[in-house]
Amino acid sequence: MRFFVGGLCGLALIALAIGPARAQTGFDRPGGDYARFTIPSGDPEVCSARCDRDARCRAWTFSYPGTAALGGSNLATCWLKNQVKPLVENRCCTSGVKGAALVETRPGPVENAIDRIGGDYRNFEVPANQDVAACKQACEDENRCRAWSFVRPGYGGPQARCYLKDKVTRPRRRPCCMSGVVR
Repeated sequence: MRFFVGGLCGLALIALAIGPARAQTGFDRPGGDYARFTIPSGDPEVCSARCDRDARCRAWTFSYPGTAALGGSNLATCWLKNQVKPLVENRCCTSGVKGAALVETRPGPVENAIDRIGGDYRNFEVPANQDVAACKQACEDENRCRAWSFVRPGYGGPQARCYLKDKVTRPRRRPCCMSGVVR
């Protein structure tokens, strides 16, 4: 009995050291698909929650709208998987394993799934061969710009859009966007 209790304590300490499982933004888990559906809200949390409720699901991948990734459509798409496959870097997607919380990072130079509404003084379409870094750089290059918001393709139109702001507004969780503050 003493060994059993000690073993359980050891496992608990390992789990605490590793921390909770989290979804990974910017990664796909190719393979193991058994179901696919579109998500009208475009929110990856819907995909994560659906996997949690499905007994067959072991992992999931959410494809952002406008990416036409993974043989899907230009709509936000959720892929449920009966296996946990290795991660492959791909900015089209967010992936996780069953029970993994969707934690999209907020602090730092790029706030994922954050929109800063208001304060816009200029906006422009971001070419398909560029990404959020182009929006961030445009703000850094203009003295007037204090913050920015990048709207992913498929949320406000077929192309991504960058909004430059002359004031820092309150961050709001919105899966469509990525934002940042530079000054």
